[in-house]
Amino acid sequence: MNSNKNVVETDRNDANRDAISGEPGAHPIGTGVGAAGAGSIGTVVGAVVGGPVGGVVGAVVGSVIGGLAGKSTAESINPTFEDNHWRENFSTRSYVDPSLKYEDYQSAYRTGYEGYDHYANTGHSYDDIEPKLKRDYEKTQDTTGMGWEKAKHAVRDAWERAASSVKH
Repeated sequence: MNSNKNVVETDRNDANRDAISGEPGAHPIGTGVGAAGAGSIGTVVGAVVGGPVGGVVGAVVGSVIGGLAGKSTAESINPTFEDNHWRENFSTRSYVDPSLKYEDYQSAYRTGYEGYDHYANTGHSYDDIEPKLKRDYEKTQDTTGMGWEKAKHAVRDAWERAASSVKH
């Protein structure tokens, strides 16, 4: 077993445990960003509608709702896990050119799983979103020189894997 395999298994078992309660699913950054944003909005709306007391109530309610929304977003795709998965498995894919390395495909895989995370909730299929993914890939591709025609298979593969692994 190589060291990369260990990283993948460790990451798969990483439950993002809360530092205080030990409960799985802690995403402090996503939760914090959501809580801060919604708490601020709740304060303003509450203060306008209900004065100072309304502002306090709005801040509390907004923070709780925003924190939950932020946690949900943070749980959708784990980019470290996805990158490790593709690093370990890319060479088994039929579209892969055996003369190329993982790094040649890395941007394409990233475009696929990040694209799913970004566009999946729009109600559109992969085929509808593909032009946007092509644009995203072409803006962010590394200096590998791999054009869209070669990369699109890896993009779709990563999208489909993300779609099958995200909790609905």
